Amino acid sequence: MAELRHATAAAAVTRASSSPSKRDAEAASASSPVVASPRSGNGKDGPRASLPLHQRWPLPVPVRSLLALEDPRSPAASASYRILVAAVACLALAAIFSAPSVWSRLNAPYLCRKEGIRLHCPRVNERDSLWENPHAAATSWKPCAERHSDEISDLVPENETSGFIFIHAEGGLNQQRIAICNAVAIAKIMNATLILPVLKQDQIWKDQTKFEDIFDVDHFINYLKDDVRIVRDIPDWFTEKEELFTSIKRTVKNIPKYASAQFYIDNVLPRIKEKEIMSIKPFVDRLGYDNVPMEINRLRCRVNYHALKFLPDIEEMADKLATRMRNRTGNLNPYMALHLRFEKGMVGLSFCDFTGTREEKAMMATYRQQQWPRRYKNGSHLWSLALEKRKEGRCPLEPGEIGIILRAMGYTKETQIYVASGQVYGGNNRMAPLRNMFPNMVTKEDLASKEEMEPFKKHVTNLAALDFLVCLKSDVFVMTHGGNFAKLIIGYRRYMGRHRLKSIKPDKGLMSKFFGDPYMPWATFVEDVMITHQTRTGLPEPTFPHYDLWENPLTPCMCRA
Repeated sequence: MAELRHATAAAAVTRASSSPSKRDAEAASASSPVVASPRSGNGKDGPRASLPLHQRWPLPVPVRSLLALEDPRSPAASASYRILVAAVACLALAAIFSAPSVWSRLNAPYLCRKEGIRLHCPRVNERDSLWENPHAAATSWKPCAERHSDEISDLVPENETSGFIFIHAEGGLNQQRIAICNAVAIAKIMNATLILPVLKQDQIWKDQTKFEDIFDVDHFINYLKDDVRIVRDIPDWFTEKEELFTSIKRTVKNIPKYASAQFYIDNVLPRIKEKEIMSIKPFVDRLGYDNVPMEINRLRCRVNYHALKFLPDIEEMADKLATRMRNRTGNLNPYMALHLRFEKGMVGLSFCDFTGTREEKAMMATYRQQQWPRRYKNGSHLWSLALEKRKEGRCPLEPGEIGIILRAMGYTKETQIYVASGQVYGGNNRMAPLRNMFPNMVTKEDLASKEEMEPFKKHVTNLAALDFLVCLKSDVFVMTHGGNFAKLIIGYRRYMGRHRLKSIKPDKGLMSKFFGDPYMPWATFVEDVMITHQTRTGLPEPTFPHYDLWENPLTPCMCRA
């Protein structure tokens, strides 16, 4: 009984000495869910193990207040609680505003990014393939240069046009193709009627082809009937037709290269209104890309990819050649198209140095002196110029060089290769290294009989059109030097969704360094070639200022898939 009375008295003293706030804190601690249960057993953790969680690991005052571990009536807890609520609200607002940006970034279409001369592309979790770009990289974009079915035509009546323009499309087939696209564009800019362009005879090609000898005129005019008014011939009421070819009075000259749309409005349009019919020449690269309205660039794509169609017999023969390429092994096989630019004129004009005997080099020097005397001068400066151009990647790749690059990429000697080229300078001797590495190389003459090819030999441009289409349909396209043919093929494959199929553009500058290092082992060379060309396979890139629309039509002419 004495012990009971003593315990009761002690409890009473403890209750009397406890403050109300302390009793509330103890009650909160007892009822809080964040309390560690006392451990049973041998008590290895000591007295600390039986303490509540907030006493073992001290928490900030705002968190203690939020978890009911701090008396909310205390000034510190009240202020900290308000600060915590404000911080949480700010984080919530930031998350709400940034959610669309994060979502669009996560769902952005595949797009390579240029930094200087280097191209950086997003990584994809797909195995590398010799014949295809990653699926994720090739399905983000689709062509959208066509006129929409619900799009209202803004073509003015015939009697309200500014006048007629007459274009001389110069150069080879592909240069003429670009000139035709630009002619439609400036007719739209100036609200003029376009007379069907004349394909001017080229000094190198020496071929007088008419528009209707290569392109489907009816399709061309009908497809663009809601965009530009096009007539087949010079109007009958204009009796001085020869003036459009010879008279300076009827010719607009001195148009700068890559001129803006505003230049045509300010300088060419007044003369057309005055004379009614004007000829424009020369007309090579006389319209810019980033200094014209976006809808004009879209119209140029519409002309290039939809309105300009080769004649049906050319399309049919090209289909036959492509089918024969895919069945050369007896089974369905992919094929590579190689645009090999190593003709005598190209080699001479490049003023680069190539392997060969002293006799060959002397003959080439004489040829250059005859063809380009102003550039050749006395020839003393050409060696240093040739070295500089090779380092900068401005020299055509020799057949043997492109063969080494392709073998380093992993293509075997069984690869079926369609060669699109003129007469290679150096003949069989120059082609021997490439043919030894890839014996299955053929041309259109190897795939078709003489009887089949005879109708197309009337015009050199018809033969060039066959090469163009077979290269376009190939599984892998490889270029060895720049030019309109290669950039039109790459741009066409990108636009029509064929960028899933590789279009390889060798880094000639970097390759020249590799070829110039006699101590580089093959394994190192292979690794460098693979890394260098991972992003040079025709993947989508944005169109930046002064970039060639024909090689990369993405920004004005394509949209997200």
